[in-house]
Amino acid sequence: MSNQIIIGFSTEGSTDVRFLESVIQRSFEDVAFECNGQIEVLPVQYIEKEKSDFAEAVKSYAQEAEEKGITVLCIHTDADDATDTKTFNNKINPAFIAVSEVQGDHLCKNLVAIVPVQMTEAWMLSDKELLKAEIGTSKRDEELGIDRLPEVYNNPKQTIEDAIKIARQGLTRRRRHELTIKELYLPIGQQVSLNALENLPSYQKFKEAVRGAFRKLNYLY
Repeated sequence: MSNQIIIGFSTEGSTDVRFLESVIQRSFEDVAFECNGQIEVLPVQYIEKEKSDFAEAVKSYAQEAEEKGITVLCIHTDADDATDTKTFNNKINPAFIAVSEVQGDHLCKNLVAIVPVQMTEAWMLSDKELLKAEIGTSKRDEELGIDRLPEVYNNPKQTIEDAIKIARQGLTRRRRHELTIKELYLPIGQQVSLNALENLPSYQKFKEAVRGAFRKLNYLY
């Protein structure tokens, strides 16, 4: 008989939901293969964002997660910086400590942080062949301005938007404006190579946190 886990997640914005939902699901399924015994990862559940102090919002998410029977709760926030140090020190760590210090068992306390360096779109740049396929171009990375390491770009969202414009040059005006970055979050999230993501330190940190969540459940040693 397999053990079942339910993953909950919160994000900064609606576009993040479309990209991260599948990435979270597949990442947990990938780590589940490292566990002892059979682990069934049920479909992830999204928890609506709250407009409040970050730590208070995380506590609210944790309460909702516990009420829904969620096993592990993922909390996403972009670093908006060249490193994730400030985000962990000023947001993630204080919020996670605040949850751990709440007495009783009415909060989900098995928490996992998702903190892309700069922003979520950097993770979308990890699999450049997929990105180009979704944009519909055979142009070289250098031509599209995506030839650098994903987390080096200060504004990876703008980098992708610029790449779309470059890729669509030469098309008729009507077709050139058909594609926007909003249409890429879901298909790239569903198809992005986890091996490509593994090249990003921020994703590696998330993946190790996933392993930590399995260890708290005694599914991984």
